[in-house]
Order: sequence, then C-alpha cells, then structure tokens
Amino acid sequence: MKIIGREKEKQLLTSLLKSKKPEFLAVYGRRRVGKTFLIREFFQNSFAFQLTGAANRGIGVQLEYFNLAMKKYSPAGYGEPGRAQSWIDAFDKLTNLLENAKTRPDGKLVVFFDEMSWLDTRRSGFLSALEHFWNSWGAAHPELILIVCGSVSSWIINKVLKNRGGLHNRVTQRIQLEPFTLSECSDFFLDHGIEFNRRLVADSYISVR
Repeated sequence: MKIIGREKEKQLLTSLLKSKKPEFLAVYGRRRVGKTFLIREFFQNSFAFQLTGAANRGIGVQLEYFNLAMKKYSPAGYGEPGRAQSWIDAFDKLTNLLENAKTRPDGKLVVFFDEMSWLDTRRSGFLSALEHFWNSWGAAHPELILIVCGSVSSWIINKVLKNRGGLHNRVTQRIQLEPFTLSECSDFFLDHGIEFNRRLVADSYISVR
C-alpha cells in the first residue's frame, strides 16, 4: 500500500538505510496513528526479524511468539533455533540468527520490535536483555537498524528515551508520529477515490481527533 504524506518520516527512514553506523530508532505515538503501517510499508516487510508484543499476556506467551518468529525468520539451512526459556536466552538466539542472516539489497539488517511495552512484562528481564543485546552486539554492527515501537508513549519515553541504565543515550533517531494534517487527510481521501470538499475534509478531521 502507498504511504500517504509522512514526508519527514520517510526522509529520516531513508537516511537510516544510507547510514554507515548502527542505528537505533524509537517510534512512538498514540494508537491507530499509523506507526506499524509506516515501518512495515517503508521497509516492505523486509525484516531480518520482527516481533509484536501481545497485550496483557505474561512472559511465557511473549516468548512463545518469539520462538515462532525465530522459526519464521531463520535462514535456509540455519537449523532448528531451539526454544528460548528467558529473554537473555532469546536475545542470544537472535544474535546467532542475525550473524547468519542475509542482508537486504541495501546491505542492512532491520530488526523491528512492535508494541514493545507489552513485551516488557513484570520481572521478565526484557529491557535488561535488550540493553545487553545492543551494547554487546548491535552497537558494533553498522548494518543493523534496530526499531522499537509502541503506542504507550510514556513507556517509550521513560524506559527507552530517558533510560539512565544500559540504554542511556543509545537511541540514535526518534519518530513521534502525529495524526494526519488536514492536507494529508485530503490526500488520503483522494488516493481512495473519495472527493470531499474542504468542509467535509475538515469535519472528518475534527471528528477523529
């Protein structure tokens, strides 16, 4: 599908593909604003690994989804990755997978954690395992683009952007995705074959804000 508007965001994402260093991008904004759509469509779902957190579920379910994602993204001939029993184990397996993964045509390995606040369940150790993954492996690999995304903006801001532990100042880029502007709303309707006058576009814009 076509990405409507989002010109500044697309320019930033393009710069990540051209970067000569590892990139750590945090994407946040309210629900249904198009964060996941933007990342998936821009990168054309071409990820070395992608995982979406499950709402209101414990570490056992989150790790089960991780194990399923490992099977999906394991390259041909990689073999059985085995089941992760903890987030430390999970990120160790992810590191091994990435070391055997084929880069995109642009030379990048894109790793996308969506709804990451749901992955960080109580006493799960997810965030500390992520910190170790980035500091021990990710930060040394210029082909890596790590993208973390979440609808709970306060979690992204407090736990990632303002982190005072192992992730302090590790984020290299950020996108705070806002709702469409009036102009982008108009472009969206036109792209879908809907011809609204300015008054109807404005009324639609106000009704969803």
